[in-house]
Amino acid sequence: MTINRMPGIDRPMSSSISRRLFLAGASLAATAPTAFAQPALTQKPATPEALSVALDWFVNPDHAPLVVAKEAGFFKDAMLDVTLVAPADPNAPPKLVAAKEVDLAVSYQPQLHLLAEAGLPIVRIGTLVATPLNSLVALRNGPIKSIADLKGRKVGYSISGFEEAILGTMLQSAGLTIKDVTLVNVNFSLSPALLAKQVDAVIGAFRNFELNQMDLEKRPGIAFFPEEHGVPAYDELIYITHQQRLTDPRIRRFFEAIERASLYIVNHPKEAWAAFVRHEKGLDTELNRRAWRDTLPRFAMRPQALDRVRYVRFADYLYKLNLIGRQVPIDRYVVSLN
Repeated sequence: MTINRMPGIDRPMSSSISRRLFLAGASLAATAPTAFAQPALTQKPATPEALSVALDWFVNPDHAPLVVAKEAGFFKDAMLDVTLVAPADPNAPPKLVAAKEVDLAVSYQPQLHLLAEAGLPIVRIGTLVATPLNSLVALRNGPIKSIADLKGRKVGYSISGFEEAILGTMLQSAGLTIKDVTLVNVNFSLSPALLAKQVDAVIGAFRNFELNQMDLEKRPGIAFFPEEHGVPAYDELIYITHQQRLTDPRIRRFFEAIERASLYIVNHPKEAWAAFVRHEKGLDTELNRRAWRDTLPRFAMRPQALDRVRYVRFADYLYKLNLIGRQVPIDRYVVSLN
């Protein structure tokens, strides 16, 4: 087993992947093509150094660069012994970073701004998934053909706050307001609630999972993307660490390995998939295979790169919606180590 789990996490892929689930054998390098010769950019120790990474949720295709870097030996080449930790509580990873109980964590850009306002000593140091995954989903054969069709309808959600806010923005783009719909808390059971017709649409569905799951159930869905309906684009999944770890040489080597893995996935998708499913029993499923295909083009090919304007713009958006009460200077919690 190559993944450590916190107490209470022993479950297969859930029937519904939501954005706020706040939300790992032999080395493939010996049998598959080498991605490219990676120059040594940082001095490496004589023996591998331990590095812990808390995931936002249990292992799934969203974490492909991390898993492939481990299974293909890229972390080993960087003299790192990386442990991937799946949380029992999806809200825990940022707190674990703040308490220095883990070295790094996978988190969400929208969540980052709220945590910065709360005073947690965490900082974004890289990007895993560089586009939004969140979406508004309805049944393709149902009554919702456009956002305007939501008037008078029920919309399911999992977590109040951000999901309600982006729904409000999307409704605005169609001349509606949040008062024109009835909100129903479906407790993370997004697809089941939609398929059971308890609601007419759901907000917070990950487009790379929910649509595929519905298709596999022979109940295809239609998705409306927030970034196409007034919500500023953002990085769905990011890497965070403690503010005091920014000079830790392990982190630079970590990103060298992650960049190698990201490019390897693009250059050798079949071999990368084989590495991914070898990591943990139960990963080789049709849902994961489809999600892998849909997630692949969304990974950051330059994980340390930073679009500062994007983060400022999204912080402004959250402030205008009163999701944050004050704007912490971006440079305090968003950096690039390049």
